Amino acid sequence: MMNFLSKFLSRKSADDESTPASDVSDANKEPAVAEEITAAAAAPEPVMPERPMYEASPQAGMGYGDPGVMEEFEATAGETLLPGSEIADEDAVVEAMRTVYDPEIPVNIYDLGLIYTIDIATGGDVNVEMSLTAPGCPVAGEMPGMVASAVTQVDGTGVITVRLVWEPQWTMDRMSEDAKLALGMI
Repeated sequence: MMNFLSKFLSRKSADDESTPASDVSDANKEPAVAEEITAAAAAPEPVMPERPMYEASPQAGMGYGDPGVMEEFEATAGETLLPGSEIADEDAVVEAMRTVYDPEIPVNIYDLGLIYTIDIATGGDVNVEMSLTAPGCPVAGEMPGMVASAVTQVDGTGVITVRLVWEPQWTMDRMSEDAKLALGMI
């Protein structure tokens, strides 16, 4: 049995007059096979569409006016609760935030002291202000969305709005004792 690729590599030219009739018919079939292989190789692979988990403001990133100044970044997630729904308490929201970790530091963002304020409105909407360890953090654009997504998992929360702020600047003093212990600072 002849190897499939050897047909293409050792194929005789169509101008060769010594080609027997049976080889001519095979030679005529080979370009069709080659075209099918080329078409299959050129076909683009299917791409899965991205499904955003949160909405982000278009002003995220470096400011336009003053070079080097980071603008606020905001992410929202969740849906408005029905009237009369039970509202989540702050402890449940904090526990959800403790599931989000800074990718560079093996400590959750709440114990790192990155969460500045948690405001739970009477309708169950939650407003959070948070910071990062440094303005140049590579996940600056993703972290608010990660927090918003985690908090939406808590029953009794409506629309979650997480805003990234830079004032006051984060310092290690904001870390909990558990975070300092985990990082060997105690």
